[in-house]
Amino acid sequence: MKAIILSGGKGTRLRPLTYTGAKQLVPVANKPILWYGIEAIVAAGITDIGIIISPETGEEVKAKTGDGDRFGAKITYILQDAPLGLAHAVKVAQPFLEDSPFLMYLGDNLIQSDLRLFLEHFQTASLDALIMLREVANPTAFGVAKLDESGRVLQLVEKPKIPPSNLALVGIYLFSHIVHQAIANIAPSARGELEITDAIQYLIDGPKNVEARQLEGWWLDTGKKDDLLEANRLILDSCPDCNILGEVDENSQVIGRVQIGANSRIVNSTIRGPVIIGNNCHLENCFIGPYTSIADGVTAIDTDIEHSVILQGAKVIGIHQRIVDSVIGQRVQLKVAPQRPKALRFLIGDDSQIELV
Repeated sequence: MKAIILSGGKGTRLRPLTYTGAKQLVPVANKPILWYGIEAIVAAGITDIGIIISPETGEEVKAKTGDGDRFGAKITYILQDAPLGLAHAVKVAQPFLEDSPFLMYLGDNLIQSDLRLFLEHFQTASLDALIMLREVANPTAFGVAKLDESGRVLQLVEKPKIPPSNLALVGIYLFSHIVHQAIANIAPSARGELEITDAIQYLIDGPKNVEARQLEGWWLDTGKKDDLLEANRLILDSCPDCNILGEVDENSQVIGRVQIGANSRIVNSTIRGPVIIGNNCHLENCFIGPYTSIADGVTAIDTDIEHSVILQGAKVIGIHQRIVDSVIGQRVQLKVAPQRPKALRFLIGDDSQIELV
């Protein structure tokens, strides 16, 4: 069994953060989103992993993620020259996959469920495809499955105006080698892409052995700011108890589940967990509230932050109004003059400099 993870795409829904980097490398609880998928796949027993990369961000993904040693895996990078659809990504990966059954995982997805349960059923039932489904409130935004009364998959519809169900396709699939034949027999969709839903529909109509399973627990597609913040909240909720490697002075309070990295310094501040703070940070005269992730090398002085993600090397200084529901990019410099506004909310891209006066 092999796996492929799709880590291309332009990340338009997370701009401006993704103008300068891969969306799959945006951190959740100070770890790239992509790495959660790799860890889940390795935990399921699959260690031969291909990562589909794009020309724009592929080198960054390779440099950050490496050859797989840190995960106990072997990673092969596979270039997809243009974003021509999920089924096209499988087609590009065919020389890596050969005739092996495989798991396909969209690299910006996060799930709570254990992949081993689905893998075991796929193998035991000798399936040609196993799709993951999740009930959603807005099925028109997703690929949607139509099932019969026994739960058999009848049809897949991409972003239907009138959905046949509220069961959205999660970006995780298991396939036998027969899917390559299906992809070879489908045509590009109206948007010029080879759709994986069309390939699965070809298998259903075959008829081949296609089943669906519903995910238990949460599932998030982290393509938007609010989804990213929700993923950060859920991951921090599952973090272990305190782990303080940095320095906390006697005038500071650390309350609840808080992780503080090496060489970080907390001065005259209150940290109320769950919170994760990276290495080499300096926080002074701050309140850091629940569900906040602060990456390596961040400086925060005279600042209140809650339910936010602060990326590497950012500087946030002199903001006494609480920053909430915000994502602040790498190396951002955010300063506020003494005359302060009443409320602040940010989605700030890398290398920005902002002063509110």
